[in-house]
This record gives sequence, C-alpha cells and structure tokens, in this order.
Amino acid sequence: MILQAGTRRLELGARPLLMGILNATPDSFSEERGEEPPSARVARGRALIAAGADLLDIGGESARGDRPAVSVEEEIDRVCTLIASLAGDALISVDTYKPEVAEAAIAAGASIVNDVSGLRDPRLAEVCAASGAGLVLMHTAVAPKGTLLDPATYTDVVEEVVAFLTERMAVARAAGVAEEQLVLDPGPDFAKTPAQTVAILRRLDAVAALGRPILLAASRKDFVGAITARPPAERDPGTLAALGHGVEHGASILRVHDVAGARDYFDVRAVLRGERVLAPLEGLSPERYPDGVPAHLSLG
Repeated sequence: MILQAGTRRLELGARPLLMGILNATPDSFSEERGEEPPSARVARGRALIAAGADLLDIGGESARGDRPAVSVEEEIDRVCTLIASLAGDALISVDTYKPEVAEAAIAAGASIVNDVSGLRDPRLAEVCAASGAGLVLMHTAVAPKGTLLDPATYTDVVEEVVAFLTERMAVARAAGVAEEQLVLDPGPDFAKTPAQTVAILRRLDAVAALGRPILLAASRKDFVGAITARPPAERDPGTLAALGHGVEHGASILRVHDVAGARDYFDVRAVLRGERVLAPLEGLSPERYPDGVPAHLSLG
C-alpha cells in the first residue's frame, strides 16, 4: 500500500513504521516535563530517530481535557522551530487540528498532518490537498479537549467507527485530497471507554477493509492501564501487546513513546516469524569470544 506524504512516496509493507512521539508541550498525559528549552526537545527528537523511529509526530497542544487549548500563535511557535530542526533527519508529522498550524508546519518541513479532531474543520483537508501532505483521519465523537466516557454512547462501536471514517474520507476527497494521502486512526480512548476501545481494536480488520493504512496510537493509553492497573509511565510492556495485535490485524504505522522497546519487539518478532533470517555467526561478538570464535562455531 502506498502513502503519499508531501514529496515522499512510502510503500508500506510487512514491517510497521514506528512514529516516535515528540511532545512540544509541558503537560502531556503520559509525562509532564514542564517547560524545557528548544534544544532539549531537538535532542529528544534525535534520540528517538537514533532509537529507530521512522518518523516523528510533533504536537504543540496536549489532548488532555483538563488543560486549556493553546492559541494558534503559541502552537506554531512550539512546533515549527522543532520541525525545521528535525525535518532533515526524519519524516515529520504534525499533531494538530488547526488549519493555520498545519499550514505553518508544512512550510517548516512537515509531510503529514495528524488530525485528532476527525476533520472537524474541513479547511485542514484543503491545506493537505494544496500541499500534498498526508492526512491522518481519526475517529472521535467529541470536539478536541472534550471527554466522553459512556458505555451507552455507541450501539455498535465498530460499525460507528467505520461509518465515521468512511464519511470523513469522502469529505477529504471532496476537498481534493488524493486517496494515497489518507491514513486512518480508530482513535483508541478518544470518546471511548476502555471496553469500547478494546472492542474496536479486536475488530481492526473492519477498519483495514476501508483500504487505507491504519495508524495505531495505543501507546500508554488508558485501556492499557485498565487492563494492567498501571499508570501511564509503566504501560510500555502492555503497549507492546497492543502493538503486536494491531500489526496482525492491519496496522502499519505505530505511534509510540518507547521507540527502542518497540523496535526490539518487532525485530525479534520478525526473526521468529521467519521474516528475517539470523545469520549463523550473528551475535557472536569479539567481546563474547575474546580469543576468537571457537572452531566448532565457525563456518570454515
């Protein structure tokens, strides 16, 4: 499957792409860093790339409902310098629902717009159509910063998520966005109880049937906490189970905090599944055998 992201044309295959989360905010739900200098955020971004991130998702406003929205000007200030500093090192996604921020971010070097509003403002699609940027359409039943945790919200959460994404895809296409620019996100925890999130993730194949790449943003989410009874900072092991399940059911881009852990998980998984062959002497390092690899282990 092809994803067009600005001037980049990505062929999504067996190995999922890892999207490292780089928050340019002091109040992320999973980690409160407080204010930090731009250089520290650039260093965090480069560390994510070194750990194996294929792309970075940079956001300037926390999705937390207990925090106020930031102005367009402040969000642009938070993300654009960071994007410009890192765009030469990795593909950049901007996490925003504001057309003005998306436009500025694309000008700074972003190639994908990750819209957690579900295209509430159609002008965002127009920005992507004009620039060729990829567009992530996420399911949600509330406005940004809104909270909805009600077991009675959906008659059938899977059918309603699929219907919503189908309709939003049509809106994007009507605005001029090409099919190959679209990515779908079922929106784990957004306007969903943990049980509702689990229900849609168990039927991720229904979203995959829409024919576009799936971005799975399951990292450290509340549904993982509901299952494991752990706070956000301790949910990385549980996250790996969700990621493995997601890839088996159609996810091809994984939005994660712990890039190194996810990379290791999928590297080992690939070898055990026969997708990559471990060479006969791979891993037999000089440090392990300072006097040379024993003769019975050599190929000669």
